[in-house]
Amino acid sequence: MSAYEASPEGLDVAALHRFFETTVKGTAGPLHAELLHGGRSNLTYRVTDGTSTWVVRRPPLGGLTPSAHDIGREFRVAAALWDSGVPVARTVALCEDASVIGTPFSVVEHVPGRVIRTQTELECLSPTETLRCGHALIDVLARLHAVSHRAVGLGDFGRPEGYLSRQVRRWCDQWERVGTRPLADVETLHARLAAVVPAESGASIVHGDYRIDNAILDPAEPSEVRALLDWEMATVGDPLADLALHLVYRDPAFDPVLGGSAASTSHRLPHVRDLAEHYARVTGRDLTRLGFYLGLGYFKIAVIAEGIHARHRQGLTLGDGFETVGQAVPLLAAAGLRALKGKGTLL
Repeated sequence: MSAYEASPEGLDVAALHRFFETTVKGTAGPLHAELLHGGRSNLTYRVTDGTSTWVVRRPPLGGLTPSAHDIGREFRVAAALWDSGVPVARTVALCEDASVIGTPFSVVEHVPGRVIRTQTELECLSPTETLRCGHALIDVLARLHAVSHRAVGLGDFGRPEGYLSRQVRRWCDQWERVGTRPLADVETLHARLAAVVPAESGASIVHGDYRIDNAILDPAEPSEVRALLDWEMATVGDPLADLALHLVYRDPAFDPVLGGSAASTSHRLPHVRDLAEHYARVTGRDLTRLGFYLGLGYFKIAVIAEGIHARHRQGLTLGDGFETVGQAVPLLAAAGLRALKGKGTLL
């Protein structure tokens, strides 16, 4: 019986082993892999040879929004940020040749630690630990936004001029691609965002999907972030868009996207106003137009959720908890409209 008959769906472990033998130094034997999570973003696998452990990332089985699952993009930004003061996993190898395992993929070192995805997992922290963790995530975000993208070799990584207008257009285009039903609030939110796009507040590396479950925390000290994960939507753009998206993830409307009870929506974490004020203190940035950025964040997440919902309807997701994702889309669009008016529950 082959050692690779139990390969998890979406990963040809035998083919991956052949790649490791020629590319990854120190591979000690046959590889074994398990799916860590999949379907909502790039698929993530823990891979080990019994001595060393790595993380392999590949795009979803069926992606209707290909630009949102760019393996090479997330690998490049993680490599650039190594030694920058922003915690990332050390990059190991990038394979953009789809013939190797059937799709492009990346390999990074496995970073041990704690990932908090649910409110139940968050309840294991004391109130003081939870507060410090929430503020630590803002501190790391501020540290990311302080990195000079040119100094770390990302001068051509994005186009900061016109970033906000392009984001509004991009997510409208993506809605046209993935939408499974007409939703008036989505169309209205797009129109209102397009009508009030402000000038960019600045330019920095932006993570593009910054929330608590995209961070590996120290098990003994949850206010210490060991590594940030999921850089697939990173670019150079307006840092306030990154902050606002992090705040949008605090809204219970996001819960159905992660199957309910997402850690980021827990009332135990610091209040949105507290987080925004902490970011403003640390960075000195003006948050006067935060309502627009929140509206844009809701729009983005509504479209991404619809894309996940579309893939699930086609049977192209792996794992559990996808049945509820579609329920979030109208809730997020409505919340985005409220945020634009300055009447959102987050403000």
